[in-house]
Amino acid sequence: MAQRWKNDLTDTDVTPEFAFLNRRQVIGGLAGVGIASFAGKASAEELEPNNWDEITGYNNFYEFGTGKEDPAARAHLMTTKPWSVKIDGMVNNPGEYDLQDIMSKMTIEKRIYRFRCVEAWSMVIPWNGFELADLLDLAGVQEGAKYVAFETLYRPEEMPGTRYPVLDWPYREGLRLDEARHPLTLMATGIYDKPIPNQNGAPIRLVVPWKYGFKSIKSIVRISLTSEEPPTSWNMSIPNEYGFYSNVNPNVDHPRWSQATERRIGGGLFARRQPTLMFNGYEEEVAPLYEGMDLSKFI
Repeated sequence: MAQRWKNDLTDTDVTPEFAFLNRRQVIGGLAGVGIASFAGKASAEELEPNNWDEITGYNNFYEFGTGKEDPAARAHLMTTKPWSVKIDGMVNNPGEYDLQDIMSKMTIEKRIYRFRCVEAWSMVIPWNGFELADLLDLAGVQEGAKYVAFETLYRPEEMPGTRYPVLDWPYREGLRLDEARHPLTLMATGIYDKPIPNQNGAPIRLVVPWKYGFKSIKSIVRISLTSEEPPTSWNMSIPNEYGFYSNVNPNVDHPRWSQATERRIGGGLFARRQPTLMFNGYEEEVAPLYEGMDLSKFI
């Protein structure tokens, strides 16, 4: 088993959901707030989790449309029960894994992570889930495996965005094996102690908090272990803009905008932009993974 992340969060650390239910109150500064802790370095101001409406109402899930509100409006069309994840490739125990059976074998934890989108906006989200390393141990990773590939559900009759060639469907992502086994890498199944909503990647998604949000692939149906770097959707589509690693790096701009600062969702129209933190604030935990690599080249 991989060394576990030392989670010091308890129920009292998380800002109560009832304090955030009214989005307009929060934006207007009328709702109550609290401070929660999470892995990574950040100021007290950044530790306030976003409210339920912000987390579930403003996101990217192109399978339901390219607008930020499209997933919330259309994702109810997706059927999530029953659900299984195919695990194959270089594993000792390949097969279709029923999600409920997986969860019965896992330790579900609460973690509050900063979440950074490549379009320079960010949130703080209280996730529930288990370490990906534990699922990989269940499947039994074979010697020689170096990468983990992921695939999203592809069901055009339920996912209207896939009827358009925005990307080469189904959506695909990948991690190096040591990234996948890092204790911060989470398989999320919930938000605020509730099952994860469809628009946020129900019923199971990846969360890699030191990378841009598109690496955290949603509604996963397949995980494959391989010795070769797997193709990833945005890198296949626009390779000069999106690399395989996609680590949050304020020193490397996107070709069409700066990544040096970010806008916190929920801060209101006049909220000041904040400096983007290296590795999204998780530099101490993950920088050793990339020792000796040119991070301006391996983007």
